[in-house]
Amino acid sequence: MFNRARDAFIDTMDDTLFIKLDKSIELYEDLKLSVQKPLKMVLVYGEPGTGKSMLLNRLYNDLEEQKGSLFYPIPMLDEDIFFSTIAKDIFYDKSNNITNFSELTILLQNSTFKQVPIIILDEAQLYSQTIMEKIRLLSDTRKIKFIIALHKTEKEDLVAKEHFQTRIWKSIVLKNSTKEDLKVYIQKKLLNADMFQVSNMFDLKAIKLIYKFTDGNLRDTNKLLYSLFGIYEYYEEHKPSSVNSLTIKHKYIEMAAIDVGFINA
Repeated sequence: MFNRARDAFIDTMDDTLFIKLDKSIELYEDLKLSVQKPLKMVLVYGEPGTGKSMLLNRLYNDLEEQKGSLFYPIPMLDEDIFFSTIAKDIFYDKSNNITNFSELTILLQNSTFKQVPIIILDEAQLYSQTIMEKIRLLSDTRKIKFIIALHKTEKEDLVAKEHFQTRIWKSIVLKNSTKEDLKVYIQKKLLNADMFQVSNMFDLKAIKLIYKFTDGNLRDTNKLLYSLFGIYEYYEEHKPSSVNSLTIKHKYIEMAAIDVGFINA
């Protein structure tokens, strides 16, 4: 039984598994509305594990029928490859000779689109300052829109500078979940896996303990719960009498926290 519960917490970017918490729904609707505005850029930022990639992936899939919507979940760190790839994906056969930023800029300035292409960039904190500055210049053509997601690092200083900030129509900030949202997240994950009985095993004390170790970070919660149900699976197979199906054992949560490195033992 617990192997199904464990697999519910595999970390994945499958947007069909997007858990609709009140805050995530609000942020997603805000993001969709921003895309419809005459923006140059939308900035999505937050700590790792707050759901940025899932949010972008869901947006891209919702926009998939819109020609020219492109999603790059893995950064292309070589500058010429970055700009030539964008040119190829936007213009197809017209981009055979486009190999750098300058050529792409000229092609954009001389092009007309029925719908402005939307470029979605994840993990943007990994791009160089030079590439980020050239992204800014591309946005100035008003022929292309950027949705940029990045972690809260020193790269924020760059995008917060006046010459960058004036091009950002909207900033969307993702934060860790509250205890209440964390409980909903865990229970919905389990209910989606048809694990109704297991979802009811989490009392308030168990949620508080999980929150203590994860601070509401969804990626860390996935790691902890995956390990937790791995422990339950082991005891269910080797010592079933020790498994209480009414409530989650706090010692098992602590064992899982040790296993994933949240407790130094």
